[in-house]
Amino acid sequence: MIGFVFAESKRRIDVEKAHQIGQEVKGIGKVGVFVNAPLQEVQKIAEYCQLDYVQLHGEETSEYCQLVGRPVIKAFRVAPGFNLERSKEYLADWILLDSFIPGQYGGTGITFDWQSLQDFTSQSHTPVMVAGGLTPENVGTAISLLSPNGIDVSGGVETNGKKDIKKIQEFMIAAREGRRRQREC
Repeated sequence: MIGFVFAESKRRIDVEKAHQIGQEVKGIGKVGVFVNAPLQEVQKIAEYCQLDYVQLHGEETSEYCQLVGRPVIKAFRVAPGFNLERSKEYLADWILLDSFIPGQYGGTGITFDWQSLQDFTSQSHTPVMVAGGLTPENVGTAISLLSPNGIDVSGGVETNGKKDIKKIQEFMIAAREGRRRQREC
């Protein structure tokens, strides 16, 4: 999947640019990332950019998620005492687990306690994606511990705010190695 950040962020992309890129990439799922955006705005951008998924990274309600009109990846920021049962009420197509930093919605570069969620990821009936501080150095460990259905990375494969092909290659190698280790267990 390829992600387009429409929320306020240093990675924010212009809707027109996302539309152009979306026209060029074929066979790759397109995800739009939003934080507490008005529902009509999300729907309009999702339609125009032909998004396959909408990733909601704010305090959107379960009702909001049901009205989006596209498959939803609902992000939950994991803090001590976080109630994972809450994720079930959203009926999302995917659950994304990310680190919790007050006032920040993703892109923190900080990991969370992966071991505390091992049972959740293995027992979830909804596909689980993991984000938060993933790098070529730690993605293998995250995968082997959590066995997620997917991973979400951005800053962990950047150098000076730009995607770094060498880091992306290292990340993919480490992710595959983590999956191999996980399957051996």
